Amino acid sequence: MLLSVAQRDAAIVMLSGQIADAFATVFAGELIDRFGHFKLWHAGGSFLVAISFSSVFGGCLPCKILGTNSSTVQTIGYSTFAAIFNVGWAATQVSHMSMVNCITLNPTSRVALASCRNAFTMVSNLSLYAIALAVFSVYDAKQSADVKIEYRWIAYLSIFIGCCFVVIFLIGTKEPELKLQVQCKDLSRISWAHWFKKVLYYQVALVYMLTRLATNVSQALLAFYVIDDLKMNHSSKALVPAIIYICSFMVSVMLQEIRWTGWRLKAFFTGGAIFWIFSGAGIFVLPSKLQSFMYILSITIGVANALMMVTAISMESVLVGEDLNGCAFVYGSLSFLDKLSCGLALYVLESYQAGVPAAMDNHVVTAGHFSISRCGLGLIPATCALLSAIITYTIRLPDRSRTLMEPLLVGS
Repeated sequence: MLLSVAQRDAAIVMLSGQIADAFATVFAGELIDRFGHFKLWHAGGSFLVAISFSSVFGGCLPCKILGTNSSTVQTIGYSTFAAIFNVGWAATQVSHMSMVNCITLNPTSRVALASCRNAFTMVSNLSLYAIALAVFSVYDAKQSADVKIEYRWIAYLSIFIGCCFVVIFLIGTKEPELKLQVQCKDLSRISWAHWFKKVLYYQVALVYMLTRLATNVSQALLAFYVIDDLKMNHSSKALVPAIIYICSFMVSVMLQEIRWTGWRLKAFFTGGAIFWIFSGAGIFVLPSKLQSFMYILSITIGVANALMMVTAISMESVLVGEDLNGCAFVYGSLSFLDKLSCGLALYVLESYQAGVPAAMDNHVVTAGHFSISRCGLGLIPATCALLSAIITYTIRLPDRSRTLMEPLLVGS
């Protein structure tokens, strides 16, 4: 069955943004390695994100300029702003992740910074739910036009609060001293070929790509699975992700207190992968009459996401080591694989979702019919977790252990 016009256009907008993000991460990484100035790149990327995101929720700007509501113009307009958003996000993400390696050479401190970063990512996700709850409480939408206004306010408030924290970040932080020392020594920039000759580069790239696939696909399909497959209340569409974020936050906080070695990175990542495999199996077979078990599965998913994401990013830091003149390219090129694979996976899932006949859209597992959301959420993350665990087993990481002198989030 062919995609409907709306579904096709939505898939095109999503895929165009992911492709733009994929290529932008590589170029952003290369330029950051050449010219440095992490904060400048972060500020520029944040500006593009704020402008493009507000434009998306403000309506189709090209349609207003041209005075038309053509679906083609709308698709081009939204695709353009989605691409601009993802270019800005690429600059922000790569510069911020690269700063970790230039703040310290201590492997344990790098893991602590990665776990701290992941913890506050969960805080930002939970903050978005708080903003949405506040808007829904104040503004009682009764028509579709009112719903658009609600989400527009959520977008504007999120942009405003995010910009406030970006300003605090830019004012309160300094350019990493290690990067400045490297620039002062006028060391040559590390070429791409240096990384392509390392087996560890390909191993870490696959692990990171599969980890991001697991987390991104699960986030995209979770709401559909909870509402359509398990027939849970609409409040669970917010409650289940909130539990996942809270558990991820708590695990991320605890991870920054551990003395890290290469063996421990692999062990904790494998533990997270095992959690996801069991969670995926549970999601795949869970009937709607046992829907309350989804809350238990959301806890294991939150733990799995934190364990896999923090350790996967930490493996990137191990790959970089002391080669600070090429660290941004590493994060950019690995993010290229992440964005491109996630974009293609979500596009394919959207295509198959549109092609499911109405007779099979009842999501009844006992009848042998499995929805796309059930298969996607249950099988894809679990398969990615299994493959990434196997690859992790083959990776040889150094077992050097250095103590974190000052805990980042809690007292020792």
